[in-house]
Amino acid sequence: MTDFPDSHRDLLDAEVATLGTIDGRGFPQLSEVWFLHDEGEVKLSLNTARLKTMNMQARPECSLFILDLADPYRYLEVRGRARIEPDDDYAFADKVGAKYGGTDLRKIDQPGQTRVVVTIEPVNVWPVNMHG
Repeated sequence: MTDFPDSHRDLLDAEVATLGTIDGRGFPQLSEVWFLHDEGEVKLSLNTARLKTMNMQARPECSLFILDLADPYRYLEVRGRARIEPDDDYAFADKVGAKYGGTDLRKIDQPGQTRVVVTIEPVNVWPVNMHG
């Protein structure tokens, strides 16, 4: 469980975040993702066919950037390593879907694709507020 600063805790309920991974050539790859602050940790439900998932399987270093859309001078960055676990029964995917209007992530995935739970294990948590 990570202690996220109280000053930025509201951002853990944001709609989207930017996930940064490192591709096979060493370049950053950025994607907007749904996420969930669950049991004190930041977690994602990702399809195993996606490049971002494959990137983290090969190289777990990643960053999650959560921008305050009402004040773009305020954000939270979580840098860490991805811990990837199977979610074959979609138990976690259903929790994420509930946050996003009851979306059934099974309908997004193609036949034969599977899901994983990605927990970002923080190395650094950077709360930024450029207003002071």
